[in-house]
Amino acid sequence: MFTLQNLRSKSDIGRRFTAACWSIGIVLSTVALLSQDCSAVAKKPVNIIFLMTDDQASYSLGCYGNPDVKTPNIDQLARQGMMFDRHYTTTAICMGSRATVMTGLYEYRHGCNFDRGPLAEEFWQQSYPNLLRRAGYVTAFAGKFGFEVEMEGESKTVLPSYDFDVWGGGPGQTDFKTEKNPSMTKYAKAYPHASRAYGAFGADFIKAAATGDKPFCLSVSFKAPHRPVQPDPMFDGVYQGATFLKPANYGRELGQHFSRQSRQGRQYERFDSWGYRDQYDEVMAKYHQLVYGVDVAVGMIMEAVQRAAVADNTVIIFTSDNGYFCGSHGYGSKVLPYEEGSRVPLIIFDPRHVNSGKNIRCQEITGSIDFAPTILELAGVPIPRNIDGRSLLPLYDQPQKPIHELLQLINVWGPVACHSFAVVTKQHKYIYWPWEKDDFKPTEEMYDIPNDPLELVNIAELPLREVNIPALKQMRKIYAKAVGDWKTRAFHKHGYSEYGPIFDRGIPWK
Repeated sequence: MFTLQNLRSKSDIGRRFTAACWSIGIVLSTVALLSQDCSAVAKKPVNIIFLMTDDQASYSLGCYGNPDVKTPNIDQLARQGMMFDRHYTTTAICMGSRATVMTGLYEYRHGCNFDRGPLAEEFWQQSYPNLLRRAGYVTAFAGKFGFEVEMEGESKTVLPSYDFDVWGGGPGQTDFKTEKNPSMTKYAKAYPHASRAYGAFGADFIKAAATGDKPFCLSVSFKAPHRPVQPDPMFDGVYQGATFLKPANYGRELGQHFSRQSRQGRQYERFDSWGYRDQYDEVMAKYHQLVYGVDVAVGMIMEAVQRAAVADNTVIIFTSDNGYFCGSHGYGSKVLPYEEGSRVPLIIFDPRHVNSGKNIRCQEITGSIDFAPTILELAGVPIPRNIDGRSLLPLYDQPQKPIHELLQLINVWGPVACHSFAVVTKQHKYIYWPWEKDDFKPTEEMYDIPNDPLELVNIAELPLREVNIPALKQMRKIYAKAVGDWKTRAFHKHGYSEYGPIFDRGIPWK
């Protein structure tokens, strides 16, 4: 019998004093808000479902314009809600991205990523799952958590399962075999593949939580379509013998204008080693089959919402932790700040809103820093003042009214030679590659995204007579301000402060 009882760790009790200090502030702020708007007392608290995939390119979905794929449930969610066409993950690799999603902070603010360090407890305490639970939400998490929390004063890191009412998550990359994920073993017999198991977990949680008197927040982090390539055998026939149209910017010849620095990481050699060059249809069939398994799980969760009679008051958000090149420009994998690596799908469905079901697509820039404030605003929980993100809800009201002038795209993971810092506005993207050793020189790139969404023309390298000088100067100025923010606001641990000078165009490499 699936219940919400007996799921607390004993170590949870010892941590409640710290949490209580945060709770007092939240309660006082909430009281103040309610006193300003007495009608808020009568409003029914909204349930929230946050669904996130791993390594999913936008063009792996039918609703994003790919006629070769089958994603009926996610496409239905898109028809019911609103799609976002310019949504970026501000760190295009899973650990840093997931910490950003939870906290609403840029990576250099929260200091968490591979080769860097765990998330500091001070930031975890203001993450959206913690703040919602303290405000009275029943919370659940299933899937790949992606990072650990460094407990202050205890000299250890932990997977914070104790901060959720129901836990189906796991450390590291987790496994596609359900039986190998300890928190999910009860689903292994009926759902041997993890994607459908997470769908069943979500359905069970929704059924149980809907019978209570508290709102709920369900977060599901699918491993798919991340490698290893282990799609659900149940769906082997879905793409059997299928062929797939290659992206319009596919192949090495359409990436020659990219910086030499960008070719130093594993994402460049994987065009060959992962089969995009000579086994494209076979590779993409497996990739899309993994996505199809997620789509089935999303359908299970959507059906559970209907059966539990909470469909009119449950907001669903669907996205990915980072994008995927799949052969675009002759690259595989992710990490880089180009569109295929950093731009990801985003669908929000709020059944209460008049704009739902109108096939509206938002063209304004949004980022992974925006999920925490969006979820908190949906729940009526005060948003911490020091975070970088902004709520997406104003865009649901007015899709053409921007919430950001720019977003920062960060990579300080992997080979130092391919570290980069970028800024993207609604019109342009500017990327700076600082590495200046071994015959490399610092490189800048700029793209006119609305007019060149495939990033085929580097404006910064055009002959002088063809360069839009005012636009280039403006983007350099915007970039310099972002570097200034890094210098003054970077997390003091894990080596982030040193990157302020490295990314400063005015400081020579030494």
